[in-house]
Amino acid sequence: MRTTIRPRSEAPQALPATSLLQLMWLASPALPVGGFSYSEGLESAVDSAQAATESGASDWLIDHLHMTLARSDLAVLAKAVNAWRRADMAHLRELNNWVLQTRETSELRLQTEQMGRSLLVWLHNHDTATPAQLQACESLAPTYPIAFALAASSTKASVRDCLLTYAFSWAENMTQAAIKAIPLGQSAGQRILARLSVDIPAAVDHAMSLMDSERQAFSPMLAILSAQHETQYSRLFRS
Repeated sequence: MRTTIRPRSEAPQALPATSLLQLMWLASPALPVGGFSYSEGLESAVDSAQAATESGASDWLIDHLHMTLARSDLAVLAKAVNAWRRADMAHLRELNNWVLQTRETSELRLQTEQMGRSLLVWLHNHDTATPAQLQACESLAPTYPIAFALAASSTKASVRDCLLTYAFSWAENMTQAAIKAIPLGQSAGQRILARLSVDIPAAVDHAMSLMDSERQAFSPMLAILSAQHETQYSRLFRS
């Protein structure tokens, strides 16, 4: 009787605890960057009855994830993490400028600028970035994806893990926006978050596959909703 010995596949290398905790911290709603104060057009979609129910909001956010976040911010983040790790300031400046130039309304631009500044302040109070990196980041007047990339680049995490962290943080903030704007109960919010969580890995993989020339932020309906939100009579959110 012949016995076949199969080679054991190597277990994936565990992420160091400090890196895992850093990613959890960056994904936490307690991170003081003001993400809770934005709805990214969702409040306007609720007001116009385009996303005024649990299923409507869930569908709207799934589309937002794949059509805007994956093709723009996540795609920028996929490049920016490695750019910080190799100190490629020219590429980081190019990415930062792209984010600013593709924000189609003033409130969407103000959001990424404010959250970028707030995260930079947070970084100044931690030892996750070197003084040289902080100075370089300040010189960029960083948008949120660029500042987040700096915070994540100091970990031992893969680029994919960094993107998953960013996407889940976004999903939590947007789910809370739906709960407040529609309004919905906590159970409904958890169902929306569960749907987003299922779709996030595919959105991240798509973002990582994009070349710089393939990145885009063309989302005309979102731009219209954001522009309408700027003059909406009653609002809970800044955008």
